[in-house]
Amino acid sequence: MVAIYAVKDSGFPSGYRGRLYPEVESPVRSPWQRDRDRVLHSAGFRTLQYKTQVFINHEGDFFRTRLTHSLEVAQIARSIARNLDLNEDLTETVALAHDLGHTPFGHAGEDALALAMKDWGGFDHNTQSLRLVTALEARYHAFDGLNLTWEALEGLAKHNGPVKRPTPYFAEYDAKHHLDLQSHASAEAQVAAMSDDIAYHGHDLDDGLRAGLLSFEDIEDLPLVGDALRRSRDMERQIGREASDQAQRVRHETIRVVINQLATDLTDQTRRNLEALNPQSADDIRHAGYPVVAFSPEMREANKAIRKFLYARMYRHWRVNRMARKARIAVREIFDILSEDPGLLPDPLRGRAKAADDVQRRRLVADYIAGMTDRFAMEEHRRLTDLSVLG
Repeated sequence: MVAIYAVKDSGFPSGYRGRLYPEVESPVRSPWQRDRDRVLHSAGFRTLQYKTQVFINHEGDFFRTRLTHSLEVAQIARSIARNLDLNEDLTETVALAHDLGHTPFGHAGEDALALAMKDWGGFDHNTQSLRLVTALEARYHAFDGLNLTWEALEGLAKHNGPVKRPTPYFAEYDAKHHLDLQSHASAEAQVAAMSDDIAYHGHDLDDGLRAGLLSFEDIEDLPLVGDALRRSRDMERQIGREASDQAQRVRHETIRVVINQLATDLTDQTRRNLEALNPQSADDIRHAGYPVVAFSPEMREANKAIRKFLYARMYRHWRVNRMARKARIAVREIFDILSEDPGLLPDPLRGRAKAADDVQRRRLVADYIAGMTDRFAMEEHRRLTDLSVLG
């Protein structure tokens, strides 16, 4: 039974608003179960398996990818939604879909495409996620995209807050399927967004320690993390394991405690916010004027410190910087070559590009690159630039 402020299976305006293209509803699955299943079966979701989170795919089998990141976000989000009596299926759908528009090579690839498309409508992964589920996926006879529910699309568009300056595609789509871009999203989408922060702070610390970019000594003074590390070390010493056997367990236990404390604080503070707001519908959450799903002030400051540390010590580490630079160069070179000579595109893109104007052709090339995995992008770059590789 979901709470009065959760999104319902029916009962517009606070419940189900339908899809852009009407469909017969399933007798055995809710609208958001169907949405989740469509995301899981999409080509865009599968390619996340070989897309960078922080480390490029070939750097190690145990580092997170965009796929494992999305699964971890969904697991955290669903647990929080259950504790808050929210619509779990809608929460999971937004969590699974939130990174569908990411390029190969993570933010380095996105930065390169954004610069390449600066004069041609721009590029960002949030807009690309919406494009993917509303236009680019080609699976159904009756429509392009996945024809997700209004609630799922609203969550995807606004999970990071109101869209005050919509990109051209956001504005174009909103004109035909109004997503109330100026308001906040549902509590379910807000939970998915905050779970994204919890997941990447936890697993990026884990991957940084595993890769040797960070050491336990580096994180000893971090709020929340340092306390979890000390407790984990004390526990291992009490058990009496050999020092050589402790590191992996200490790392895992530290990260587990950090994620648990972040999720618990988010749940507790959100309950307090809900009690103060006393929402009577999902629309009351949307129009509260502030994010209802939030950390406590103390945890918010700890979270900021973790984020600042990760940017300074991991995301800007010289090893990460080197890979990011190579990735930006590769993406930009692929874009420039294919934009200037669309005859090099594979079928059926080549025919579409020849019939397109300059803006459309560059958007088509950007879509093509954004859909690549890390390894496909590396292979395509070699095919386009290395004479020793067959085209």
